[in-house]
Amino acid sequence: MVDFSLKCKVALVTGASHGIGFAIAEAYINAGATVVFNSSNPDSLERGLKAYKEKGLEIRGYVCDVTKEEDVTNMVASIEKEIGTIDILVNNAGIIKRIPMCDMSVGEFSQVIDVDLVAPFIMSKAVIPAMIKKGHGKIINICSMMSELGRETVSAYAAAKGGLKMLTRNIASEYGEYNIQCNGIGPGYIATSQTAPLRQPQPDGSRHPFDAFIISKTPAARWGTPEDLMGPAVFLASDASDFINGQILYVDGGILAYIGKQPK
Repeated sequence: MVDFSLKCKVALVTGASHGIGFAIAEAYINAGATVVFNSSNPDSLERGLKAYKEKGLEIRGYVCDVTKEEDVTNMVASIEKEIGTIDILVNNAGIIKRIPMCDMSVGEFSQVIDVDLVAPFIMSKAVIPAMIKKGHGKIINICSMMSELGRETVSAYAAAKGGLKMLTRNIASEYGEYNIQCNGIGPGYIATSQTAPLRQPQPDGSRHPFDAFIISKTPAARWGTPEDLMGPAVFLASDASDFINGQILYVDGGILAYIGKQPK
């Protein structure tokens, strides 16, 4: 029997005060998991807790900077003491800076790498020992289509997400024998607050040029929603995916499989 239940599981979703992380945390709660999340500052944490409460969802939150190993070590220790061993880790926290490469400072490049690639390394390193001891674990890295493609102005983001794809495969390679599965989800263009400026209608009511571009390149002919990621996230966290390891599941409406329409 296929088991998609997450009952009796403890899940940590980083950066889940809004957007994709919020949707994944909500899906896990509805699947029966005990869910915790972190935010990098108290204000963001409180906004997230309020949003979950408004939807009638029970969750615990911690203030933690996922780029700081000491913060992460302390948070994981607190979760293990107060709730239990983390069965599911979703490395969702991330940032993007849309800056042409030659205009981007080394500091700006490094910040994106730290949040989008180094932090998942730190988080995974913190939870794997207890997963080994328990005999199972699921790590899900939120990758991107930029794990496969390049595009102007996102050099740091593409470098980080490409590295995250390979980190995913390497965790699977090193720790698969301990019944730990590490996979990734690669969202396509998702309608969130982060992408809202790219979907803003023009003064004449026409589509934003980038919005029109994405629609033309996506066989589904729409942007994705955070809810589109709920099912894949539950699947990869559940026992139904126990023999899937080191894979990236692209939830992109078909954009990576599509060359685009022939010009008329």
